[in-house]
Amino acid sequence: MNFIDFTSIYVKAGNGGNGCTAFLREKFRPKGGPSGGDGGRGGHIIIISDSNLSTLQDVSYNKKYIAQNGEGGKGKNMHGKNGKDVCIKVPLGTIIRDVKADIFIDDLKESNKEITIVHGGNGGFGNARFKTQNNPAPRRANQGQIGEEKELELELKILADIGLVGFPNAGKSTFISKISNAKPKIADYPFTTLEPNLGIVKYKDYKSFVVADIPGLIEGASSGKGLGLKFLKHIERTKILAYMIDIHSDNILKEFKTLQSELKQYNLDLIKKPSILLITKIDMENIDSSNKKIPKSIDSIKISSLKNVNLSEAINMMYKKLES
Repeated sequence: MNFIDFTSIYVKAGNGGNGCTAFLREKFRPKGGPSGGDGGRGGHIIIISDSNLSTLQDVSYNKKYIAQNGEGGKGKNMHGKNGKDVCIKVPLGTIIRDVKADIFIDDLKESNKEITIVHGGNGGFGNARFKTQNNPAPRRANQGQIGEEKELELELKILADIGLVGFPNAGKSTFISKISNAKPKIADYPFTTLEPNLGIVKYKDYKSFVVADIPGLIEGASSGKGLGLKFLKHIERTKILAYMIDIHSDNILKEFKTLQSELKQYNLDLIKKPSILLITKIDMENIDSSNKKIPKSIDSIKISSLKNVNLSEAINMMYKKLES
């Protein structure tokens, strides 16, 4: 499945049905009173957040969503049926904007939240509604109201407790595949990961947290180089950042500061998030010990995803950081 995190759609609610002009015509009442029923309401369009979805792909297939019109009123005071509502399901973390009005509508962070994004038009009144002492046989009825319409932008920013941040080939995909239920594509070359992956990490008996594997950054990502701007936005929603750096890096501390610099230039608040440093691939040979010292002020741990070295300790560190 392709990862779609942005799409534009047109939504049109149904028009209300017209009211009816009619009079009773019965065997013993040749001149019965007005009996025109009201028109039905037009269908609404409702957006619902669904925790089972992880992409806007399904929504992007259909660029137009049009609800059913209300049915017109009928004689014998019979009201028209309401038009059927249209429900659009989107992933948690979807932001909704009105394009023409240039306004933010909502940010769907909770599961099963429903927003009536456009309202169907009310049905028109039938002539039975207009009967008065002075006008016992009105010949007027209302037309149904026009349903609302909007052009919307839907943008997905994934929701996760911990975001994995690092340069390409730092070992993020292998790590998340080992500690969670995520099954990302893994290979020994840069940019294997071209879309965010979410994994649920089980912790002890009944606890869990969500980790997001963000595609690798490169220097200059904050100014649009590589895949930077496309995926930096997904880091904004995470509570904690886990920086991942290959132990074979020429200078781990320098690389750590470069990653922080990219995040800072994109959004200053990102580097204010609590963080840990995971130094990866310690199982591999020929490790130069120079430039590997990390200040005690940085919570760090050395791991090997392939050999399962210190993975439990890394999970403990992440959970304790979340708890605090």
